[in-house]
Amino acid sequence: QVQLVESGGGLAQPGGSLRLSCTASGRFDSINVMGWYRQAPGLERELVADITSGGRTKYADSVKGRFTISRDSTKNTVYVQMNMLKPEDTAVYSCYGEFLRVVNVEGATVTLKSWGKGTLVTVSS
Repeated sequence: QVQLVESGGGLAQPGGSLRLSCTASGRFDSINVMGWYRQAPGLERELVADITSGGRTKYADSVKGRFTISRDSTKNTVYVQMNMLKPEDTAVYSCYGEFLRVVNVEGATVTLKSWGKGTLVTVSS
């Protein structure tokens, strides 16, 4: 019911930058949280960063100070600006979101969770 479309992945050199975008569409009325996970071969999937509707942010220790998550509420879009990229940042990055949909006139809601298809980020010289 909610679709997440990612863009911005690709190849970067060590020390370089990329910006990933994720846009949500579908039948929802509000967003609780959106963010980014990543998974490298042989490793567990980990949370990179997320941001709540109120603007609270969370970062993995490994990216704090290098990555910045932001949102454009008018476009239902979340971004992550990735600076000072390292080879160990190489992974498939997937957008994740939790959304609320009002299901009746009394205001009852259902929580919808959605994942994007993933976009590959490769950091290599």
